[in-house]
Amino acid sequence: MSDRGGIRRHVLEEGDVSVAILNRACITQDWQVPLRGARVPVVLGYADPADYAHNPRSLGIIAGRVANRISGAGFTLDGQRYDLPANEAPNHIHGGPQGLHARLWEMEVGGPRAVRLTLVSEHGEGGYPGRLGLTVTIRLERDALTYDMRAVSDRPTLLNLAQHSYYSLGTKTCRDFRVTLPASRHTVNDAAKIPTGEIAPTTGQLFDFRTGRRISEADPDGQGLDMNFVLDRGQVRATGNGLVLEIETDQPCLQLYTGQYLGALHPPLPGQRHAPFSGLCLEPQGYPNAVNTPGFPCPLVTPDHPYRQCMTVRIREEGAA
Repeated sequence: MSDRGGIRRHVLEEGDVSVAILNRACITQDWQVPLRGARVPVVLGYADPADYAHNPRSLGIIAGRVANRISGAGFTLDGQRYDLPANEAPNHIHGGPQGLHARLWEMEVGGPRAVRLTLVSEHGEGGYPGRLGLTVTIRLERDALTYDMRAVSDRPTLLNLAQHSYYSLGTKTCRDFRVTLPASRHTVNDAAKIPTGEIAPTTGQLFDFRTGRRISEADPDGQGLDMNFVLDRGQVRATGNGLVLEIETDQPCLQLYTGQYLGALHPPLPGQRHAPFSGLCLEPQGYPNAVNTPGFPCPLVTPDHPYRQCMTVRIREEGAA
């Protein structure tokens, strides 16, 4: 484990697979897997951990307290109004500028294949109520990486975490990826990407990924996708460059974002190029903007109902057992 200016980095290793985790925002900085006799990076990352202090595209973070957008940068809970930073004016996104991604977490190494990160987020931090105690345990087992996210609060509050890696699968564009997403419904957005409250079928739409579809087929004009799907079951698959990516999640929704706004902000990991569509985000989450959308299940955490999310991502060479 390395330590530089308060930023700690630990590498999980199993066989030919390695995963580098930072204590800033629980970032997954690098993930290397074997492919055709070599090792390739399968997530986008910056070469220098210090560069994540300015990470506007949220590479590799655990987003929160509330991932995705909150309309009007505020909400009412138990009769009290809470105003949040409008960091995507007039709305709030990914916990705001002082969200969990801006914090250095405590890091405890659990051997070569596990790391535990903890953080206390005080009442009022980022505009949110409740003193939160958060724990994220990340484990590597063979070719599978598991994120076990838990939290307790001293009062009712909102919490909707999302792991935000950009999966590159060692290639230059995600537009060739074939995605299988078991979602017969999606949440309809307005022009600001805020859910309208309508949950519509994916049947007949270009973005119906249920039987597998390339990103280029779902987005033939190259405008990019950034949308939330309501999952029928928690198993997602993507293939590209001879690799298979599989996600298992216990969350009801998943945000698919094709990275159309990516650019060369900082020097990337060796062999990578950060440009539009160079990585695909597949983010399990609760319903977006649920606190302001009647009918959506609100992601409440209370002293009697702690938070837990479990997500396992497996990346392997096609044909590997």
